[in-house]
Amino acid sequence: MSVTLKDVAALAGVSRSAVSRTFTEGASVSAKTRSKVEKAAHELGYSPNALASSLTTGRTKLIGLISNNFHNPIFLEVFDQFTRALQERGLRPLIVNLTDETEPANSVRMLRQYSVDAAIVASSTLPPSFAKAFHDAGVPVVHTFGRSATSPEVHVVGIDNVECGRMAARELLARGYERVGYLGGPKNATSALDRYRGFMEELANHPEIDVTHCFADAYSFEAGRAEMLRFLEDTTAQAYFCGDDILSVGALSALKDHGLQPGQEIGIIGLNDMEMSRWESVDLTTIHQPIKQIITSSVDLIEEMLKEPQRYPEARIFPCRVIERGTLRPRP
Repeated sequence: MSVTLKDVAALAGVSRSAVSRTFTEGASVSAKTRSKVEKAAHELGYSPNALASSLTTGRTKLIGLISNNFHNPIFLEVFDQFTRALQERGLRPLIVNLTDETEPANSVRMLRQYSVDAAIVASSTLPPSFAKAFHDAGVPVVHTFGRSATSPEVHVVGIDNVECGRMAARELLARGYERVGYLGGPKNATSALDRYRGFMEELANHPEIDVTHCFADAYSFEAGRAEMLRFLEDTTAQAYFCGDDILSVGALSALKDHGLQPGQEIGIIGLNDMEMSRWESVDLTTIHQPIKQIITSSVDLIEEMLKEPQRYPEARIFPCRVIERGTLRPRP
């Protein structure tokens, strides 16, 4: 039979309320009583019931971890780091898949049913209205990988996607490419639009460079492969900025099917620096997004908002850098 709070109280020689206070964060209990309760709990192998505790404290410690891009391998890394970071701080992630969800109110209603204490929207493709809907409903929220803004309506943690587009363009220019292309994610994704904007703004200073572009249906291998195959049937650029590593891997597959050597005949630069990009068979030159720092900062903000719900929204934007591997020609 399972050990109960009553069993711990009997062994420790204290009241059940004293045991309850010992395991309630912030509750008043003497050091002597705490020591006796913890000793008895250890001997009996007792663990407090988190759900019962939530009835007392009014806090579930559940954090809604929301995304809609589960087919992209980068989110295996993202969720691994997010779940560990939350659990290390005594918080419990509730993963929510919003693929094909278009109505923010439905998401708010669903998470309210679980009485989450806060929410993390971990997506660069969900529109800002989703995070804003949680904020307006009184749910503390952080939009991780969201669109940077000087005066954000909700907390945003991520990167400057416009600058990443400029960075990719500068990298291709520095390597002497004269015909370049942009292969982006879905056109309704702010990340895809911002990366394209930065790419085109930088290249506007170089009218001698021929530029082509397209937007894929999704941030996926299949979409990247399909768009690169379409490019190869038409005018081929010398190098492409793929606005996500998984698009890049799909594009590399298409190049190899056509007998083209990435880096030597056609260049590819991606964005994210996901684990797969480091594989010897991929060896992708890419722009590193500091995912670990972004996730740590997001969880920091969640903790701070749980203490101070009316905390003024801020944007925490992290710098990126190019990781050179084998899919671009060497700099001259």
